[in-house]
Order: sequence, then C-alpha cells, then structure tokens
Amino acid sequence: MAKGADKQQGKGGQKASKNASAQAEPFQKYTREAPPRLKRRYDEEVRAKLKDEFGFSSVMQVPKIEKITINMGLGRANQNPKILESAVEELRAISGQAPVVTAARRDIATFKLRRGHKIGVMVTLRRERMWEFLDRLISVALPRVRDFRGISPKAFDGRGNYSLGVREQIIFPEIEYDKIDSVKGLNITIVTSAKSDEEGRALLRHMGMPFRTPSSAAQGVAA
Repeated sequence: MAKGADKQQGKGGQKASKNASAQAEPFQKYTREAPPRLKRRYDEEVRAKLKDEFGFSSVMQVPKIEKITINMGLGRANQNPKILESAVEELRAISGQAPVVTAARRDIATFKLRRGHKIGVMVTLRRERMWEFLDRLISVALPRVRDFRGISPKAFDGRGNYSLGVREQIIFPEIEYDKIDSVKGLNITIVTSAKSDEEGRALLRHMGMPFRTPSSAAQGVAA
C-alpha cells in the first residue's frame, strides 16, 4: 500500500511540476537564450537617451526600474475562502511567480475586519520576471482595456515611482474569462531609482509606457 501511495504521489508531483513549468514558461523563455526584450532596450537605447536628456555625467546616475509590486485586494476573502484561493492562482498566472497572502494589520470596525484577517495577495517582481511582466503589461494587457486611450502621466508619488490601477484582471491573456469566479482589480506599482517624477516619467516613456496625451484625453480615456 505504501509503495502504491508513493507511486501515486510521485505521478501527481510530476504532473504538478509540469503544470507549474508550463505556467512559468512565458516568463523564462528569454532568460534561457537572451535577456528580456525590454532589458535589452534599456541597456542598448534608453540609458543613453536618459543620460543625454538629463545631462548626467555618468551612466550610473541614470534612473532604472528596480522592482514591480502587484497587489490584489479582496474585500470578501474573509467570507469566502475560495475567492482567496482563486486570487492566488490568478496572480500566479499573471506574474509567473507565487504570490503571498496579505493580512489586516489592525482591527477596522467599519469594514468588519480584524487583525490577521486575510485581505489580499501580492507579488514583488525583480530582474527577468520584472522585465517580462512590464513587457506584457505594455504590449498585451493595456491595449486590451476597452476604449483604451492611454494611462495617466500624473500618477507618480513625488519620488519617481508610478502606480497604476487595473479594474479587471481579465485584460491579462493568462486569465480565462469563463473560468473566473469574480472580477478582481489590481494595483501595480513600478519602483524606480529616479530622483524625481520627471526622471521617472521619462524613463517609463522611453520604455514604451503608453501615457495619455492631450489629444487622446480629448477622445476619452479608459485607464
């Protein structure tokens, strides 16, 4: 019996491993052959442009993207554990990395929250996965927003970091609409080494971030 059980577990483990590899594959394909596309673009083009644009004396002064955090808040996670489970799997598919569950740090009577209650999931992306996610966000996900005309160029925090709210996780192609239990929003924060919002905005603009322009704003914006 023990051998049979071990054999079954072995098969299950192999299957789970294959599924996990298949999910992570899009985020790893560039690391095996060459650096991610946006990383190459930054190294070969953007860094030199920013150096000239801001008159930096050294490339070491040029701002860079350090990490990207993705948060998915879940107001109903306490009442329905399945929502939390699906959020974990959806964020894993979107980011290519296992998320961590976040919990309330204090009691909030208004929202019937108690300290320690699970309220969401998040991931912090660095290096290759960070670049790959940013590429997919810019090239694939944002253009899928209905009536998309660009994102706000003003959502910086005064230190060159940018935050973007996504209303529906279904703009990411990794999410199958007919398999989700509810529409969930995301908050994406791009952390840079920029010393000002002007530097951070220029960095992201050169990387291809589709910031809204006056002409696009006149036509109506969805993000």
